Amino acid sequence: MALGPGKYDEHCTQVRRETQATGVCLMVFDGLKGSGFSVQTENFRLLAMLPQILRDTADQIESSGGTD
Repeated sequence: MALGPGKYDEHCTQVRRETQATGVCLMVFDGLKGSGFSVQTENFRLLAMLPQILRDTADQIESSGGTD
């Protein structure tokens, strides 16, 4: 994961502030600036858990057939 702000970091900040969240993971597909991924948190434990959270999410998507 790259350090420093990404192309959608301002949007990630907006969501984090508006939701008063501890952390935000924002994924953008084919947006105005292309596709991108931004993560913000000051909770390093949450950041350390992010890979497992993403794996679990991917497993859930695959087991559901990828659609709602």
